Amino acid sequence: MDTSKYVRYTPEQVDALERVYAECPKPSSLRRQQLIRECPILSNIEPKQIKVWFQNRRCREKQRKEASRLQTVNRKLTAMNKLLMEENDRLQKQVSRLVYKNGYMRQQLRTASGTTTDNSCESVVMSGQHHQQQNPTKHTQKDANNPAGLLAIAEETLAEFLSKATGTAVDWVQMIGMKPGPDSIGIVAVSRNCNGVAARACGLVSLEPTKVAEILKDRLSWFRDCRCVDVLSVISTGNGGTIELLYTQTYAPTTLAAARDFWTLRYTTSLEDGSLVICERSLTSSTGGPSGPPPSSFVRAEMLPSGYLIRACEDGSLIHIVDHVDLDAWSVPEVLRPLYESTKILAQRRTVAALRYVRQIAHEASGEIQLGGGRQPAVLRTFSQRLSRGFNDAVNGFVDDGWSLMDSDGVEDVTVVVNSSPNKFIGSQYNQSLYPTFGGVLCAKASMLLQNVPPALLVRFLREHRSEWADYGVDAYSAACLKSSAYAVPCARPGGFPSGQVILPLAHTVENEEFLEVVRLEGHAMFPEEAALGGRDMYLLQLCSGVDESTVGSCAQLVFAPIDESFADDAPLLPSGFRVIPLESKADASAATRTLDLASTLEVRPGSARPGGETDATNYNLRSVLTIAFQFTFENHMRDSVAAMARQYVRTVVASVQRVAMAIAPSQLSSHIGPKSLPSSPEALTLSQWIVRSYRIHTGAELFQVESQSHDAILKQLWHHSDTILCCSVKTNASPVFTFANQAGLDMLETTLVALQDITLDKILEDAGRKILCSEFSKIMQQGFAYLPAGICISSMGRPVSYEQAIAWKVLNDDDVHHCLAFMFVNWSFM
Repeated sequence: MDTSKYVRYTPEQVDALERVYAECPKPSSLRRQQLIRECPILSNIEPKQIKVWFQNRRCREKQRKEASRLQTVNRKLTAMNKLLMEENDRLQKQVSRLVYKNGYMRQQLRTASGTTTDNSCESVVMSGQHHQQQNPTKHTQKDANNPAGLLAIAEETLAEFLSKATGTAVDWVQMIGMKPGPDSIGIVAVSRNCNGVAARACGLVSLEPTKVAEILKDRLSWFRDCRCVDVLSVISTGNGGTIELLYTQTYAPTTLAAARDFWTLRYTTSLEDGSLVICERSLTSSTGGPSGPPPSSFVRAEMLPSGYLIRACEDGSLIHIVDHVDLDAWSVPEVLRPLYESTKILAQRRTVAALRYVRQIAHEASGEIQLGGGRQPAVLRTFSQRLSRGFNDAVNGFVDDGWSLMDSDGVEDVTVVVNSSPNKFIGSQYNQSLYPTFGGVLCAKASMLLQNVPPALLVRFLREHRSEWADYGVDAYSAACLKSSAYAVPCARPGGFPSGQVILPLAHTVENEEFLEVVRLEGHAMFPEEAALGGRDMYLLQLCSGVDESTVGSCAQLVFAPIDESFADDAPLLPSGFRVIPLESKADASAATRTLDLASTLEVRPGSARPGGETDATNYNLRSVLTIAFQFTFENHMRDSVAAMARQYVRTVVASVQRVAMAIAPSQLSSHIGPKSLPSSPEALTLSQWIVRSYRIHTGAELFQVESQSHDAILKQLWHHSDTILCCSVKTNASPVFTFANQAGLDMLETTLVALQDITLDKILEDAGRKILCSEFSKIMQQGFAYLPAGICISSMGRPVSYEQAIAWKVLNDDDVHHCLAFMFVNWSFM
């Protein structure tokens, strides 16, 4: 047979090859020869043609997968385009409304008589809708206790909700950092100048509308701040819908404030176009709600018309989510009111959380998420929910859960509560008869205010540098609670922390805003007899969330609980941890790449100088509230001893966190340097011209598309270029020193323009990079430029930075004389 010609296979031959392909898509040469020997029908085909068949088959499989992926992306883009067109229509209506409102107000100002006839332009603009909002129960008060009256309230709630979801009843402003796209969470907006706080999200998920509705109605599964939802009554309506009367309790986010509760009416129905709607609003005493005060430990909050609009689309559903609440911010101390007045916090903790959870379920159902440990997604979600719920229970310490306050030791900085309920911790593997000395669970907790400390950065450091704040003896004591034998109360031991920690990932959410992991603390000795044998490892189940600094209004949290090696699905968990919630927005949200290599800076004290290059010019005008809660089990006769240990331990942790916060907060020197602003000196303007011109001369290409020939415009484009651009001097018998860097360059080197001149080229290059540059240096000087391969460089803080390619070229002045060297690092990122 001529192997250079096309081979036509019979159906039997194709079937035989397909069976082998299903087992091994890329067989070796020996396997292909064995195949020819074992299958007589393939004996007339050369091994080379068999190899070509498998290559073509793999290529077709790859093309099929890519075509399927592109079709999926196209469907997502089509649905997102529809959503954006609807959003554009809504914005056009809002613009028309504002134009009408502006014209009306101008007319009122011009006409003196008009100012006395109608003082509310809203009544004209909203065509009576505002009147309905101000008097929602005017025509239903007398019928509030019968189904007809409740249906009237439900229909009114539906109309008001739809006017917020797709209309102009609320002035929505797109949330920073939430850009729509095929892979984004969706369109997220927050309210401006409205009663209470409101947030809205629109997104696409690959689930059926009925499934989406089922998930969203199960609020306990996705809303981590929800303590309970009691369905008090269910009424069927004539149009096929249902009305539910609900009582909901939500946790307080910190020990410094009270929890909230809601009495609401929830209405589920279908619209004429087949869309599903679930809308909800609070009930007052005149509309079927309670007339008495809320339970102790709770403040009655109000839910204004909110809900979910779910519409079927190709391969999924389009979801509109609206949350509009009044959390009675005046009932908390003034410093904490941003927790209840921030639309961004509401959006992140509730609105976006709902959309993310639905997307997570959809991705798990499609098999797109790879999970560790061989666990089912539902099991891992349950672990995350149990950790969050256990930590919230500890922070709030509700009396009806069995918590009671212990006497103070005279200092009110740490609160200790105790729960002696036998069901609080004893799990399926425990039995009261086998563990008769179990006394209960004790929780020591505290809250504190932090200034100019990024929450995400603090939690990331606490996660990765446990040895900087945790205590050896206390960790061993917490692990010992998993055993049914007696154990002793630890005393503080200086040093002696285990040899290291290993973080083993289990699962993460689609947007990577939450991680579930197992932490192995190596070399722990839980008991004296184990210490003689070199100790043993200890395991923690850990939940980390909110560690992306670019996310606005996000709460950062680290919650963990000791587990044993078996890690059973029903393992008892006693969560402890940290929660940091921002109280104000960042003044500069652009710096999302601050260093985490901070262990060496923890010895910094107030007034002490920092190492050169460590100053970060990003100005964080940020306050946040930190909540710490640690739980311990105790035996009946040792409650007071454990309480004293827990109180002292939390104080030690607080001191350590303050030390960490001092190290990671922007230094005092930053205030004198100022932010990373665009340089405007004549030298910088001239240098930018030389850099762009020289790049064009040497490479024959443009560094970027010049929008204007003015010096200011070119410098601005160079400064905001996405890739790092650096300039360094080249002097005989001296190391090249950096003289200029654009904003990306300062971020990559983790320095400022002032400290840039203290950094030399050889300090940021590894040995391999230095060797490559030396070998290409003569080429750069003769040819004018050279392309350097991908590699790794080092920031001024010692962090490794990878880049896909580097370009070096000579910068010539106006007289075509060599002035300096320029480097561009393409697609760099911290490792």
